[in-house]
Amino acid sequence: MAEKSFKYVIVGGGVAAGYAAREFAKQGVKPGELAIISKEAVAPYERPALSKAYLFPEGKLPGFHVCVGSGGERLLPEWYAEKGISLILSTEIVKADLASKTLVSSAGESFKYQTLLIATGSTVLKLSDFGVKGADSKNIFYLREIDDADQLVEALKAKKNGKAVIVGGGYIGLELSAVLRLNNIEVNMVYPEPWCMPRLFTESIAAFYEGYYKNKGVNIIKGTVAVGFDTHPNGEVKAVKLKDGRVLEADIVVVGVGAIPLTSLFEGQVETDIRGIKTNAFFKTSAPDVYAVGDVATFPMKMYNDVRRVEHVDHSRKSAEQAVKAIYANEQGKSIDEYDYLPYFYSRAFDLSWQFYGDNKGETVLFGDTDPNSATHKFGQYWIKDGKIVGAFLESGTPEENKALAKVAKVQPAATLDQLAQEGIGFASKI
Repeated sequence: MAEKSFKYVIVGGGVAAGYAAREFAKQGVKPGELAIISKEAVAPYERPALSKAYLFPEGKLPGFHVCVGSGGERLLPEWYAEKGISLILSTEIVKADLASKTLVSSAGESFKYQTLLIATGSTVLKLSDFGVKGADSKNIFYLREIDDADQLVEALKAKKNGKAVIVGGGYIGLELSAVLRLNNIEVNMVYPEPWCMPRLFTESIAAFYEGYYKNKGVNIIKGTVAVGFDTHPNGEVKAVKLKDGRVLEADIVVVGVGAIPLTSLFEGQVETDIRGIKTNAFFKTSAPDVYAVGDVATFPMKMYNDVRRVEHVDHSRKSAEQAVKAIYANEQGKSIDEYDYLPYFYSRAFDLSWQFYGDNKGETVLFGDTDPNSATHKFGQYWIKDGKIVGAFLESGTPEENKALAKVAKVQPAATLDQLAQEGIGFASKI
């Protein structure tokens, strides 16, 4: 096969790849210089929509392609063609030789690059990875790519008014439980932790969401895990066996038990740290002319003076833009500011919408209306460390309040727990 050669290659076709492409275009990339190589069959798209609007009963998102998520122009396949960016889809890279600057696909195609941007993202952890019996039964779903969502949509149509078990109480568990209830599916959500979303939520925050979901008809089973599956003769899942001995009927199972960064192609060729590829504040790796962004990058978190790896769409977007700016600055002998990232997480489910900024370390103070039966359900929480606010969470905030939330987490003003309990979101709004 003929070898293809590009000045810039992005390996991976997710959110980070799309936002990197937009930044390359802004920086003046010339036709034929840039290629995106993706194992998916479609152009980069806003992955978070897979667990939200894509699964709504009324149908799929009209603006699914990347860059619409942050309020920009939708990057349809035609956009890439107009810019002379090669979208090389349905192509999985199975070998990367960073020394010779060569990538090889599963079909044996060879791609040469001058500068490489690694945007391979993460892959889901599967129950079969843990040896769970029956975990390869039909109608057990994982949600990572558009193909996964399409299969789940078909199952929802085939199993109208059916029963689902959601395994996991994190992002996927909470968002999918809500979407399946909207599709009139009976839902059991199972997770081993004492409360949902334990990596971010405190027990007090989680109590609100658990109560709210219960009111919406989601049955939550905590402190146990799925240890096996029963199937029908046709291979479809029939029931979920739990460690505590219970057996739950299920037409559909959706599993969300975490993800791991896809870094195996580059192991031994770049420095790694915290399960990711180690980069500097410009997302440059230890290998010459190789950058890594999004889920796979371990980078210096300037405001906390430590090293982190962040799995979230906001960081995927911003790290991709930073890396491309750095690539061009390096070529032109210029400098740009270091990446100064404020952690940001959000979710939407039912008629709820929360945002979190900063760090969830230190003492906490809850404010507002945390009654899951309330008509307003507006509440929040601050995290205080060494007398300063380091993190802030708000449910059902206005755009102005959410902006104030971000500012207070960035500025880190001094405050007392009593003061914050009394003033609530008002404290952030006056900073």
